[in-house]
Amino acid sequence: MQENNVIQVKELTKKFGDFTAVNAITFDVKKGEIFGFLGANGAGKTTAMKMLIGISNPTSGEANVADFNVFTNAEDVKKNIGYMSQKFALYDDLTVKENITFFGGIYGLSRKRIKEKSNALIKELGLEKIANHLVGSLPLGWKQKIAFSVALLHEPKIVFLDEPTGGVDPITRRQFWEMIYKASHEGTTIFVTTHYMDEAEYCDRVSIMVNGKIEALDTPKRLKEQFNSKSMNDVFLKLARG
Repeated sequence: MQENNVIQVKELTKKFGDFTAVNAITFDVKKGEIFGFLGANGAGKTTAMKMLIGISNPTSGEANVADFNVFTNAEDVKKNIGYMSQKFALYDDLTVKENITFFGGIYGLSRKRIKEKSNALIKELGLEKIANHLVGSLPLGWKQKIAFSVALLHEPKIVFLDEPTGGVDPITRRQFWEMIYKASHEGTTIFVTTHYMDEAEYCDRVSIMVNGKIEALDTPKRLKEQFNSKSMNDVFLKLARG
């Protein structure tokens, strides 16, 4: 893996029978970069992410994540990344504090470290009054912010975020992106999928998938220039239409 590249992918492919969900994609992601992975439903972005986080075996190609090969060292990949899914990130029937403690244990932190991290996280997010409330009783925006912080508990090299702001209000989305910027500034690489095209503008670089292939990859500014478009939404529409 080249120095400063924490994700390196070459000709990565995933087939389900005769159907090719991810078709020979190639790209790399640099340390501390906010990398946007965009595509319509069915474009292959979630399948690609599952291969990169070590929960789906690639059919062919090469991929290294956090200095580990996803084919041969999937468990090491999992230990060195954080992952946040829109659909499942926290346990609703546990309190905020219990969720932090549980995931700290899953990530292999010591009891002392979990206590330190838990206290710091609760203070940073201003959760003192609701630390003992069930997560299921909290608004979605709070759940997502807590889930992101929990994904950073073990100080991973990379955090994968799958549609992290889906369904939350614009103010919460902005606050969430402030958290992403802070983590990136501190050296954590952010790999994020989103269907909000305006959020693509916040990324350092953006990859756009269409029908299992990466059809464009560059900074938002360069992509808009390349496709003579005023917004990333226009770029996406032009690519989707072929």
